Amino acid sequence: MEPKTNIQIKNAQPSYVGKVRDLYDLGNQLVIVSTDRISAFDVVFKEGIAERGEILTRISNRWFNYFKDIPNHIIETDVEKMPSPFCDQTQSLKDRTILVKKGQRIDFECIVRGYLMGSGYEEYKKTGTVCGVEIPPGLKKGEKLPEPIFTPSTKSDKGHDENVSYEFMAEHLGKERSEELKETSLKIFSEASAVLQKNGIILADTKFEFALDEGQLILIDEILTPDSSRYCKKEEYDQAMKSGNAIPSMDKQIIRDYILTLDWDKNPPPPPLPAEILEKALEKYREIERIIECALKEM
Repeated sequence: MEPKTNIQIKNAQPSYVGKVRDLYDLGNQLVIVSTDRISAFDVVFKEGIAERGEILTRISNRWFNYFKDIPNHIIETDVEKMPSPFCDQTQSLKDRTILVKKGQRIDFECIVRGYLMGSGYEEYKKTGTVCGVEIPPGLKKGEKLPEPIFTPSTKSDKGHDENVSYEFMAEHLGKERSEELKETSLKIFSEASAVLQKNGIILADTKFEFALDEGQLILIDEILTPDSSRYCKKEEYDQAMKSGNAIPSMDKQIIRDYILTLDWDKNPPPPPLPAEILEKALEKYREIERIIECALKEM
């Protein structure tokens, strides 16, 4: 199966083309189409991963449905029930397309970390903090934090997002709104973590995005996908912590690891990606989808 990296929709032009998703503006609604494009280090690669957009969309939709008590942007997930011309092109768009409310986006990413990994660990080594949050001394890379922490970042359409403190967010959004974002993010993270732990999966960290819909806070974008979250098998995590090896994650980390072996300066044009690397990444996506589906069916 060939990856769908450039999806052409007859009689419709995207209003925004992102690294992975294309957005179609319908006035007070948006249609979001998840392609099979892949990016790493903010560069989009020529190759794609077949089924990736469908897998990410299905995972996100399942979690939105699980957390349906929290207002979100979803209007319709069945492309056959969407406005024309989208409902006329189901073969290209099935399982990778959603119709959503068009809210006023809050320009902060709401990141929750339960483990000391990634950029959080690098900061911790230097300062003993993660985005201004003090962390107990002496923790090793990958260790579970005493409790999950909320570490927002700025949201940028161009360039890199920037980690900021909760106080910085509160200065820009106000204390009441910032507290609502923090509490909602921590609630979702904690509940999802508990569900996944029963199925041998660790949710190490994740990010959420929110918007305002007539003044009401709504959850938008994607939720708890392997693109927005770091998932690890508990068994593999325990082995890695004992041995001191890198902790394997269930996402496109295999692609990043391969790229880091190359002599590439992380600027376009990107290097070609071997078929076997893409296939291994796809298997990771398929596996985490199966596990999430089983976990949520049990609830």
